[in-house]
Amino acid sequence: MSTIRMESEVETLSSGSASGDPLERENAVVFRGDGEPQSADLLLGRLAEIQSESGLSPDNYSLGGSVADLENHFATALGKESAVYMPTGTLANHLAIRALCAGKPRAIVQEQSHLYHDCGDCVTQLSGINLVPLAKGECCFTLDELKEAVAESTSGRVLSSIGAVMIESPVRRQMGQVVSFQEMKAMTEYCRSQGIGTHLDGARLYMMSAASGISPREYSALFDTVYVSLYKYFGAPYGAILAGDSHLIEGMFHTRRMFGGGLASSYFAAGLALKGTKGFEERFGAAMQQGRDLVQRLNTLPKLAIKEFEHGSNIFPLNFASDVDTEIVLENLRRNQVFLYPDEGADRISRLTVNTTILRQANDEIFEAFEAALKAA
Repeated sequence: MSTIRMESEVETLSSGSASGDPLERENAVVFRGDGEPQSADLLLGRLAEIQSESGLSPDNYSLGGSVADLENHFATALGKESAVYMPTGTLANHLAIRALCAGKPRAIVQEQSHLYHDCGDCVTQLSGINLVPLAKGECCFTLDELKEAVAESTSGRVLSSIGAVMIESPVRRQMGQVVSFQEMKAMTEYCRSQGIGTHLDGARLYMMSAASGISPREYSALFDTVYVSLYKYFGAPYGAILAGDSHLIEGMFHTRRMFGGGLASSYFAAGLALKGTKGFEERFGAAMQQGRDLVQRLNTLPKLAIKEFEHGSNIFPLNFASDVDTEIVLENLRRNQVFLYPDEGADRISRLTVNTTILRQANDEIFEAFEAALKAA
């Protein structure tokens, strides 16, 4: 018997969760963001659990305690000699490039990268390193484009050496598309032969790994340094990890503090992130498989088309037929605890983003919710 609620039924969405947030209900499937929604009540409850189970150990200006436990965890998980906690991904990427360049004046990045577009030219303004953006409007540059840029930088009247190459993958501005492992391997091998440092902006590394079946450790092995976000999907309110060889990382806490990143206390965020890593790869792998299966089923419905990128991660381009009233669709989906959202700052809905909340309902239930919502629209 169907449990689908139709538009005429009364539904109070603000009830049913401890925090009053409908997105935290046990059956709420939220097709937005890489991680599960986090309320203050949820975070405080989780901190209490951690303190009860294993205890939280204070740090001193982001040194020691639970922060050190987190750093050790990621150094091992990523196969690196050392790891350092950073308050933001912006600082992690910046300090990685700064260390890798070691006085060389240029670093190559994707034109679509977060560091190039969204960080206020911090690397240039604060470290005197000019970013060379390649592959405008594309997911990533090719090996040939990289070689050409390196040659151009070293053949001018004044030598302007490339000190580092950064690859962001998945690429947020390209709907989570990823750079193929073989392309990464070829480019990092070339960089190594040229004495150029390599950095992976792997904020969403674990999304990419679940999509490709290639472990985070295998991706990490290609690069000198790797950044991973702690708040996007591990449940921390903020924070980042930067991992790499010990000669690059172990003293970096000094530079972190010089840039204002030596927070007086970070152990709450570190403890939450460490808890969030437990079983995450298995859960997100299951979520990705369920998401792909769901996309295949949803594509059997009229007036709805969902694509999968050849090299995609957890974002699937979505398109409703022009005569579908999407407001009615969204309202009816909400009545069945399925939450889909328009693009930020726009009315159109262009994507279905899979995260572990998809595991809260079976695909049969989610499919029925979409089917009923489309009929109502």
